[in-house]
Amino acid sequence: MKTRFFSNLLVASVTATFLYAPSFAWSKDESSINKTLTIIGYHEITNNKNALIPEYAVSATLFQQHIDWLKKEGYHFISVDQLLKANQGKYVLPNKPVLLTVDDGYASFYQYAYPIIKVNKIPVVLAVVGSWLEPKENQKVNFSDELIPRNDMLSWSQLKEMQSSGLVEIASHSYDLHRGILGNPQGNSEPAAVTRLYDPKTSTYEDDAHYQQRITADLTQNNQLLLAHGIRSPRVMVWPYGRYNMQTVNIAKQLGMSIAISLDDGADTAKSSLGQLNRILIEGNMTTQDLAQEIEIRQKNLGDNNRPQKIMHIDLDYIYDPDPVQQERNLSHLLDRIEGMKVNTVYLQAFSDPDANGSADMVYFPNRYLPMRADLFNRVAWQIQTRTQVSRIYAWMPLLAWELPKTNVVSNDVVVTQQSNKTEHLNMGYHRLSPFSPDARKTIAGLYTDLAKSASFNGVLFHDDTTLSDYEDASPEAMQAYVAIGLPNDLAEIRKNDADLQKWTAFKTQYIDDFAMELASDVRQYQPFLLTARNLYAQVALKAYAENWYSQSLEQSLNRYDFTAIMAMPYMEQAPNNDQFYTDIVNRVKKFPKGIKKTVFELQAVDWRKNQKIPSEEMAKTIQSLYEQGVMHVAYYPDDQIQDHPNVKILRQAFDLKSSKLVP
Repeated sequence: MKTRFFSNLLVASVTATFLYAPSFAWSKDESSINKTLTIIGYHEITNNKNALIPEYAVSATLFQQHIDWLKKEGYHFISVDQLLKANQGKYVLPNKPVLLTVDDGYASFYQYAYPIIKVNKIPVVLAVVGSWLEPKENQKVNFSDELIPRNDMLSWSQLKEMQSSGLVEIASHSYDLHRGILGNPQGNSEPAAVTRLYDPKTSTYEDDAHYQQRITADLTQNNQLLLAHGIRSPRVMVWPYGRYNMQTVNIAKQLGMSIAISLDDGADTAKSSLGQLNRILIEGNMTTQDLAQEIEIRQKNLGDNNRPQKIMHIDLDYIYDPDPVQQERNLSHLLDRIEGMKVNTVYLQAFSDPDANGSADMVYFPNRYLPMRADLFNRVAWQIQTRTQVSRIYAWMPLLAWELPKTNVVSNDVVVTQQSNKTEHLNMGYHRLSPFSPDARKTIAGLYTDLAKSASFNGVLFHDDTTLSDYEDASPEAMQAYVAIGLPNDLAEIRKNDADLQKWTAFKTQYIDDFAMELASDVRQYQPFLLTARNLYAQVALKAYAENWYSQSLEQSLNRYDFTAIMAMPYMEQAPNNDQFYTDIVNRVKKFPKGIKKTVFELQAVDWRKNQKIPSEEMAKTIQSLYEQGVMHVAYYPDDQIQDHPNVKILRQAFDLKSSKLVP
C-alpha cells in the first residue's frame, strides 16, 4: 500500500485537473493542436494487482492503448534532444508533439513498459529517486515512510541497459525529496522540495541560505550517484509531487537540468520556459477518451475561468483560539463544513484583524514585520488541501491596510485623506499604507514574500482595501507622483476639472493594480502557478462614475486579474430592491466578453448594519437566481463555523444546482 502522505499529495496536485473532467464533445482546432507540446506523466505501469500506488497504476494493456490512440490521432513522440534543439531554434518539432514521462523508477517499468517502448520505438523520460536505488539488493527501501523490498525498484543494470537503447532518458526525481518533512508546529508532513523545515526545538523555520543549501545538496547527490553507476548526468528534473518554486528551478538549471517538469495546468510549446513545463498526470483507469479530453483542455487553455467555482470565504479569526486543543476542534469542524458543502474553492484569511477595523495588525504566518497571532495559515491551508475536495486555496491579503507597529518608521507612511466638509466617499474606513511610499511598498512586498515562503496555496485574493477615494491620497509622495504626470498640486483643483479628474482616477487605478501585479509576481517566485483575484465594490459595477470614488475599474479589473470578486451585498449597499441589485450587476458584467467567466459574485452572510445573519434559505434562493441568470462563480462571506451559519445542507443544495464541469 502507498502511504497516505503520497496519495494525498498526488490527489492535491491533480484535483484541479480531474475534478472537472468534461463530458461534452470537443471541436478540433488543428492549428492550436499543432503548436502545442503535450507532456504526459505516468507512475506505475504494471499488471500486478498489488501495485505500489493503486490509484495511479496503469496496466500494460491500457498503456499500449494510450500509445496506439496517440499514434492514430497524429501525435509524434519526441525525445529530450529534440526538445532542447527546438527550444534553441535549431530544430522544428513535428506536428502534435508529445513527450512521455514515467516517475519513480519501479521495477515493473522494465517488465511491462520497456518492451512496449522498444517495439514502438518511443522515447521516454524516466525519473528516478536516488535514495530508493542506493540500497543493496537484500536491503529495504524507505518508500515515503514505508519499507519495501529493494527489488521493487529498477536495478542499476536495467537502468544502464535502457539508457543504452537511446530510448530512455534517465531524469532526476531528487535524491531524497520524495517525502514529507515537518512543515509547521502542528506536525504536518509537507513536500520536502518546497517546505521550509520547521525545528520544534527552536520554534524556527529554515532560512533562505539553509534551504538553498539543502536543495542543492540533494540534487547534487542524486546526480553524483547516477554518474557513479554509469548513468548520464540528468538533463531533466521532475519535481516530486509536482511541487517546485523558482529557487529550485534555478538550482536544477545550475546543475545541468535545464528542463524541469511539474504537474501544473496550462499548455506547453517548444518555446516555453523549459524550467516550467506542465504535464498531464495519468490516473489508474484513465481511458483514451479521458486522455483526449485532458489534452484538449490544455491545448485550449480551458483553466479556472471555465470551471464554475463554489467559494467559501473563511475568516481565520473564527478558527483561532489561544487553547491549541480548542483551535484544532474548530479546524476539524471547519473541514467537516467544507466537505459537507462541497465547495471547490476557498478564500482563506492570512491576516488577523481582532479589533475589526478592517486593517491588519497581526498575521497568521511567520514574518519580519508584524506580530504573528498564531502560526495557523499553513496548518489550515494544508489540511484543506489534503483532507477535503477543495482544488484551489486563495490567500486573502490586504493590499494597503496594514497597521505596522509604531516602532517601525514605515508605519507613518500612510494614505492621507484630504480634509473636506463632505462625507460621501470621503473616508474609506481603513488605516492604509500609501502605495506611493517606496518604503511602504517594500514592506508590503516583504509580507507577501514571507507568506509565499511559509505555505502552499494557489492564488491571492486582494482585500477590498485595494482602493483610494476621490479625496485620497494626499500624502507628499502621492502629490509628487500626480505633479510628475502633469496634474495640479491640489486635489480640490483636480476634482474641479473633469479631464484632470479622469486622468487622476485612471492613474491611481492603474497604479494600484500595477502594485498588486508586482506583488503577485513576487509571490510567483515561491508559488509559480498563482492565480489572482480582487474584491471590487458593487457600486463600481453599477455606476461608471463610481470609478472616481474608489479608483477601481470593472473593465480593467477583468482584464488584469484572473477573477474579480464583486461584493454583491445589497444590505451593505442599502439597495432598495435586492433582486434588481443582483440583476443589474449581472447585466453589467455580461457586457464584457469574458465578464461572466472572470467574475465572482460574493454574497454577504451577515447584515453588518443590523448585526443580523442573512437566512440560509435567502442565500440559497439568491444563488439559484444567479445561476439561472448565467452566473458561473459564487462566493459567500463570512462562514461562521461557531454558529454553523450558513446551513451546510441548504447551501449545498443550492451549489449543487450548478455543475462543476468545464464550460467551453
